[in-house]
This record gives sequence, structure tokens and C-alpha cells, in this order.
Amino acid sequence: MLFTGRLTEDAKVRNVKNDKKVTGFTVAINQRYKTKDGEKREKTAYVVCSYWVNPGIAEFLKKGTVVQITGWMEAQAWKNRDDEPQATLVCSVDKIDLFGKPAERQNEKPKEKKKATAGAADEDDLPF
Repeated sequence: MLFTGRLTEDAKVRNVKNDKKVTGFTVAINQRYKTKDGEKREKTAYVVCSYWVNPGIAEFLKKGTVVQITGWMEAQAWKNRDDEPQATLVCSVDKIDLFGKPAERQNEKPKEKKKATAGAADEDDLPF
């Protein structure tokens, strides 16, 4: 399964059996459509994800980050406090692709290029 969405919160790394670590996060997938009457609507599905490969990626998985996920999807059924049936989409992630700028850098100004210092060779004067 392949899907793209935004993280709903920062990823969390948990220790599990046998000193393994798992990175957990939730991705919101939005679907925009128009009704027969031309009214714009939007639906959101939330997918709970578990990534077992590299816990170091958690530092890049911040709330609002756009990600593309490849993995195995399944629905887990459960009952709420009122004993009503519920379901949660769960993805065992094989691959994560990050899109856009990291959240903490989005508001930074681009760094200015260093200006040539006096006596430095001009690019047109270089022999190569």
C-alpha cells in the first residue's frame, strides 16, 4: 500500500521486547471532493503507523510533515467504552519518504551567499 499524508503529531520511539525499538506516528490522509450539488467536502482518514527499521528517523517526523508511506495495511477491530464496534487502520511501514522542508526550517530565511573578498579571483578568471 502506498499513501501520502501529514503527521498529526511528532513521532515517538518506544522500546519493545528484546531491546528492539519501534517508531510510532499517525498520518492524516485527506480526500477532497464535490457533492452532486457542487458543494465542496473533505474527509480525513487517520492511519496509525509503526516503523521498525531506523528509530533515528523520529527526529525528522514532526507534526505537519508531509510523508509518503509504503507498507502493509490492515484494519484492527475493537469496541469502545459503550461497547460499540470501532476500527483503526494500522500500517506496518516498509519505507518512508519525507516531502518539503523540515518543519523547524520552514520559517528560517535562506542563508546569504558569501561575497567575494578583496583580492579573490573572479569565477571568469579561473583556468578550469
